[in-house]
Amino acid sequence: MTEDLVEKRKTLLEQSEEHKAKRNELNAQASQFARERNELNNATRQYVEDAQKNKELRDQSNHDVQALKEKRNELNDKANALFEEIDALRGEQGGTAAAAAAPHEKKPSAKDIQRQIDQLEEKQQTEQMSKEKENEIVDKIKQLKAELKDQEVEHEQNKEVRTRLVEAREYRKQASAMHAEVTEKAELAQKHHDLMVECYRKADKSREGADAKHKQFVEAQEAADAEHKKFIECQKQLRDYDKVITGVRNKQKKVKTVKENKSARKEAETIFNAFKSGGKLTTEDLLKLQRSKLI
Repeated sequence: MTEDLVEKRKTLLEQSEEHKAKRNELNAQASQFARERNELNNATRQYVEDAQKNKELRDQSNHDVQALKEKRNELNDKANALFEEIDALRGEQGGTAAAAAAPHEKKPSAKDIQRQIDQLEEKQQTEQMSKEKENEIVDKIKQLKAELKDQEVEHEQNKEVRTRLVEAREYRKQASAMHAEVTEKAELAQKHHDLMVECYRKADKSREGADAKHKQFVEAQEAADAEHKKFIECQKQLRDYDKVITGVRNKQKKVKTVKENKSARKEAETIFNAFKSGGKLTTEDLLKLQRSKLI
């Protein structure tokens, strides 16, 4: 019986060690998943922070674009007002020539030409288009500016016109410089917008990764907890086996002792009876009689 209990205890001990090793392995996996999850969560927070910074920079650039546009438009309005005066003076001074000319030969006013330039520049700046289409618009702007310059050369012959023309040109120059700033700020706003979108995309991806790692962490932790419970149960059963085995061994030892005592007493009684009949006692016989408490 004892041998059977010992064998069963040995098997249970092996199972206990297996559960312990599996628990430790799963806990190590859970810790690794937790570290990877935390790294991804930190990356997500950083991407979101970067996206917010780029959003603020984009909004600031868009605000700058709007402010520059307003200033540019004010300069263009001042220039247009001067060109209207120039066109009026041209009409007064060239009335006779204009009357003699055929209707289809009438040239567009500087104001009309500038309006076309403004519209094309606005379209180039705000609309998505192919490189070919953009090149067409650039060429058209160059053509209109050349026509505008030709008209200005004609007007410079008149002092009154020339004075207004110089002032109008200055406004146009400032407006053109302002338009370049508008384009630069608009491109900067688009750059920060693209960076913001990319950061949010990366944040979404790392957040998904963090969620997946958290799921793996939970699964590994739950599996480790299950193995730990099995390990604890095995330990409890091992203690129970130890108690039973110890009890059985103590009982067997006690039974053996009782049997040995009975045998020794029986032998001692035989020696004692022989002694009473006149037999001699050896030293060993005396010891046996003492142990059996017969003398």
